[in-house]
Amino acid sequence: MKEIKLKTTDKVEIAVNHYDSGMESVTILAPGWFMTKDSKSFRLMSDIFSKYSDVLAMDFRGHGKSSGFYTFTSKEVNDISSVIEFAKLRYKKINLVGFSLGAAIVLIAGAKYLEQINKIIAVSAPSCFEKIENKMWKKEAWIPTLQKCELNRWFSIRPSLIIGEKIKPIDIVDSITCPTLFLAGEKDPTVYSWHTEALFKKAVCNKKYELFKNCCHAEDLFIQDRNKFVDICCNWLFNE
Repeated sequence: MKEIKLKTTDKVEIAVNHYDSGMESVTILAPGWFMTKDSKSFRLMSDIFSKYSDVLAMDFRGHGKSSGFYTFTSKEVNDISSVIEFAKLRYKKINLVGFSLGAAIVLIAGAKYLEQINKIIAVSAPSCFEKIENKMWKKEAWIPTLQKCELNRWFSIRPSLIIGEKIKPIDIVDSITCPTLFLAGEKDPTVYSWHTEALFKKAVCNKKYELFKNCCHAEDLFIQDRNKFVDICCNWLFNE
């Protein structure tokens, strides 16, 4: 694995871990708010997925080793676009896997790059930012947060103080044409599972919805039920 830096159209530097084995397909991993490509769970996921395709695991702006400030989906499509444009230069197939707000960004990118994206997985995607529940006082929220505590990651997060306009995933999901897998946690206290159900119902592509019993939010599905998560994701992404 090597870290590379890419520039967005608005001059933000995006840090990406490139797991390069010379394969013809690549899987782009898009973490959510407060998570990075170097978080333990995303390192493990990258290692697993890299057995089946090359991997580009990214830090969105305002996270990890990327520059800029996080805008909560207002400008982050520029970040993933820079990674997709890089991938288009050498890969025949490009998969997108996003988590939480990263899943929202992946869906928006899927609607933008209709011909270039092979398959999508959206994990705990919100239907729109304004309706995110985010009940942080629930044990399903604060216990997993403490279990994932990584101080170097926490100190790397830089949110923007300016809130811009946002594309609502529910408004564009029916534009996506590639196969899309929607995953949700039954006990998600941050993005309730109805968001994922609504996105799934409105999508018109080849699609599938899976609810993880007794699991929480985003990468928690991988942490709390790893075998099921890996089996479902790998079957979706890498089996034709």
